[in-house]
Amino acid sequence: MRVHVGCEFVQTAPLAVHAVIQVEPRNDIDEKVVSESWDEQTTALSTVYSDLFDNRCRRLTFPAGTSILRYDAEVEVARVHDDADLEAPEVPASGLPSDALVYAMPSRFCPSDELATFAFEMFGNLTPGWTRVQTICNWVHDNIEFGYPHTHPTKTAINVLQTRQGVCRDFAHLAITFCRSLNIPARYVFGYLPDIDCPPNHEAMDFCAWMEVYLGDRWWTFDPRNNARRMGRVLIGRGRDALDVAMVTSFGALQLESMTVWADEIMT
Repeated sequence: MRVHVGCEFVQTAPLAVHAVIQVEPRNDIDEKVVSESWDEQTTALSTVYSDLFDNRCRRLTFPAGTSILRYDAEVEVARVHDDADLEAPEVPASGLPSDALVYAMPSRFCPSDELATFAFEMFGNLTPGWTRVQTICNWVHDNIEFGYPHTHPTKTAINVLQTRQGVCRDFAHLAITFCRSLNIPARYVFGYLPDIDCPPNHEAMDFCAWMEVYLGDRWWTFDPRNNARRMGRVLIGRGRDALDVAMVTSFGALQLESMTVWADEIMT
């Protein structure tokens, strides 16, 4: 099936400001980007590079005043739900691939060393493997209240646990932190997630954050916010936490006035 994804940002700056934008699908995703386009101003002013995590990044300088940035894409995705393997085992640190080790360590928004005691008390005695990771997701989903007023840009997993509130980004950070506290590699992921084969969502569409966990011999998708196997995900970025995959990183004053996101199945 094909999905239509994209976004529009309206931003203002008192002076010209350089920025990095991450809203385009990664080059290595299983999904196929059929077509994509930017507004003419962004195309003319920007250049593309891959960051340390192989995310597709676009850098440009916004002029002083108001700027409108718009990205559109049509992506072909498999009509299947997220993979699952209830028997997938945890892997001891000695057996992990070297490139997975960084995702078992603390990071800016996921201070797993500071929440290790809580994580072990809650989940340490559970049978290792898929079931334990899913139990972590269940706990985060059931104990954290979702709401856009309940977050801020520097909110860490510790803050999420203290307030028991947040958005999908915060749900992912807390679940990632618990996994890492148990030496289970987990990485932060964000992208587009259309509402396909799920109850209607009457809230405005937004980017979605989830996590990938290393079990057995591969990475698996887990979604603490929705806590369901979904279909149609279009992955934009991976990293240690949201700091590595910010939608917009500006090197100066840049005020976001409005943001619109779309992710819908193209009906044929």
